[in-house]
Amino acid sequence: MRSPRAVAGAAALTTAAALLAAAPPAAARSAPAPHGPTVAHGETQPVFSRADAVTQTVNIETTADSDHDGVRDRVQLRIMRPKETDTAGLKVPTIMEPSPYWAGINDVPNHPVDIGDAQARALSTSRRNLAEMFPGYYDNYFLPRGYAVADLDSIGTGGSTGCPTSGDHSEQAGAKAAVDWLNGRARGWAPDGTPVKATWSTGNVGMIGQSYDGTLPNMAAASGVEGLKAIVPIAGISSWYDYYRAGGGVVAPGGYQGEDLDVLAKAVLTRQNPEVCKKVIDDIEATQDRETGDYGKVWAERDYVGQARNVHAAVMVVHGLNDWNVKLKNSVQWWNALKKAGVPRKLWLHQGNHSTPFRWRVEEWLRQTLHWFDRYLYGVRNGIENEPRVDIEHADGTWETAKDWPVPGTRTVPVHLDAGASGQPGTLDLQAGRGATQSFTDEGKTRTAEDLLANEGQADPNRLAYLTGTLSRPVRIDGTPSVSVRASLDGRSPYLTALLVDYGTDSRPTGARVDTGQKVCYGQSVPGDEGCTTRQALAMQTAPYKIITRGWLDARNRRSFSRTDPITPGRTYAFRWDLQPTDYTVKAGHRLGVILLSTDHDYTLRYPAGTEVTMRTGVSLVDLPLARGGREALG
Repeated sequence: MRSPRAVAGAAALTTAAALLAAAPPAAARSAPAPHGPTVAHGETQPVFSRADAVTQTVNIETTADSDHDGVRDRVQLRIMRPKETDTAGLKVPTIMEPSPYWAGINDVPNHPVDIGDAQARALSTSRRNLAEMFPGYYDNYFLPRGYAVADLDSIGTGGSTGCPTSGDHSEQAGAKAAVDWLNGRARGWAPDGTPVKATWSTGNVGMIGQSYDGTLPNMAAASGVEGLKAIVPIAGISSWYDYYRAGGGVVAPGGYQGEDLDVLAKAVLTRQNPEVCKKVIDDIEATQDRETGDYGKVWAERDYVGQARNVHAAVMVVHGLNDWNVKLKNSVQWWNALKKAGVPRKLWLHQGNHSTPFRWRVEEWLRQTLHWFDRYLYGVRNGIENEPRVDIEHADGTWETAKDWPVPGTRTVPVHLDAGASGQPGTLDLQAGRGATQSFTDEGKTRTAEDLLANEGQADPNRLAYLTGTLSRPVRIDGTPSVSVRASLDGRSPYLTALLVDYGTDSRPTGARVDTGQKVCYGQSVPGDEGCTTRQALAMQTAPYKIITRGWLDARNRRSFSRTDPITPGRTYAFRWDLQPTDYTVKAGHRLGVILLSTDHDYTLRYPAGTEVTMRTGVSLVDLPLARGGREALG
C-alpha cells in the first residue's frame, strides 16, 4: 500500500499527512494557556508555541513477541508537545501517526508473475519512490492548538524491535501498546533505560495517516483499545486479502505486480539486527499461497472488517476514487461495517489516486479534521457529528455533500450483455436479447487491458465488448457493480476480468495533481519549516476512454474465495464477481461499455496465452448501482 516515504532519522519529529488555517506566529505566542486549550468558534486556537515545544522518545513494551526471542517487542514513540506540559502541569491529548516507513524502506525484489516462462524465474525489482512524501503539518498546525503529536515506529522498523508481519496481530499489538502507554497501562523507557510515564497525557488519542500509516489506525481501533477516541485512515487497508488478492485469485496492488505480504515485510524491515526476522518472514512467504489465492488463516489474521464491532473511536474514512494501489473496496467495506456497528463516522471520496487531499482542499480538510479531533479528543461541541457524513469530489473538481454513501436514491439495475447485429461488439440492454454463444482467446500476457479495450466498435479475438448506445443523459454509477456470466474456460488461465469503461473523448482527472503556484500557510513557522504548502489542482488528460472500474475472479473460486474447485474444460458454469466500488458519472454523448478479458496484464498472474473463454449472452449481465434517473438514461 505504498505511499512510501523516507523520513530522516529515527528521531525525526515531523509527522506527515495534511492540514491548515492558523493565526500568525506572533499572535500564536502571545497568549499561552497553561491549564488547557483556548476554544473559539467551536475549535481550539493556536496559542501554544511550536518553536518552544519539548521532545521525548519512549520505547514501549507490547504484548507481542513477534521475533520469538522470549522478550516482548518494544515500539518506539517520538513525541513533540507544548512546553507547558513540562512547566505548568498542562495535560494534552495526542495525535499520532503510526508507520513502518519512518526509517525508510529497503529495495526488495517482487515475485514472478509470468507463469510457465523460464525467464520468469528471475525476480524483477520494483523500487518504491522514496520521494513520494506528503508534507508534514501536524506539528505546525495541531501542537499550537494544544495537542502532542507523535510518530510511532511499527514493530520491526526504525527504533522498534520485533519483526514486521504485514498486518497481523503482532503489529496490531504494537499500535495498541502506544495508546496503552499514553493511558498508563503499558511500560515505557527513555533511550537510556530510565522508566518513563506519560504524566502529561490526558489519555485521549487520535491517529491519522495514509496507506500503511492509515492501516495501523484501523488495526488499533479494531483492537477496541480504550483511549483511542478518533482516527482518520487515508487510503487504509481493512483486509489485506483485498490488497493482495481478489475473487479467489492472486491480484497485485496497482503498480506493484508481484508484491506480496513477505515482500512488504522485507521492505520495511529496518530495525537493528534484521537477520533475526528471517524465519518469521520465510514463514509468511510459505503460508501466503501464491498458487491458489484462496482466503485462509493467514488472511483471516489480517482482516479487521469483522472486528468493526470492537471500534470505539470515531472514524473519518478518506479514499481516492482513482486509487488502484489500495483499492477502494478496503474503505467501502470498512465504512459499511462501521455503519452496521453504529460507529460515529465520516467519509471523503476524492478524485486523487493514492494520496491525501490536504493540498487541494486545504481549508476544508483542516477545518473538518481539526473539528473531528477537537470533538472527540477535547470534547468540544462543534457539531461536526451533525454535518453531512459524506464529501464527494466530482471529475470537474467540485464537491458534493451527502448524508450517506452510496447517495440516497441509488438502486441496482440489471443490464444484459447481448450479442450485436454482427455478433461483436455486443450491446448493453435493459431487456434480455437473443441468446448467443461468443468466445475470445486470452492474450493478456502480452496485451494490456488498455490495448484490449481500444477500438471498441470493432471485433477483437482477445476480448468481448458490450456497449450502450450514445447516452442522451448523464448516468451516475454509485456503489459496487457486479458481473454475472454463464461461461466455460478451456486452457491454463483461471482468471475472468471485467472492465467498466466510459467511451467518449474527454478531459478527465488522472488521479494525479499539479501545483498551482499558490502558496498557502497553515501553521506556525520554525527554522527549516515555514508551515506553508503550495495548493494543487486536478491533473487532467484528454483521452477517448477511461476505465471506470474493474474486477477479477479466479474461476476455480466460483463457490467460495476460501476453496478451489477444479474447472472442467468446456463445461459451462455460472460465475459472479464484484468490481471495485466507484462514484463516476458518464456524460451525455458518451457510451458505457463492459469489456470481458481473462488475464489482466497489470494485476493478475499471467498464464501462458491461449485460454478460450466462451460466454452465453442474454443470460449474462452486469448489475449497475445507478443514482436516481440512471435507469431511465440507459433506456
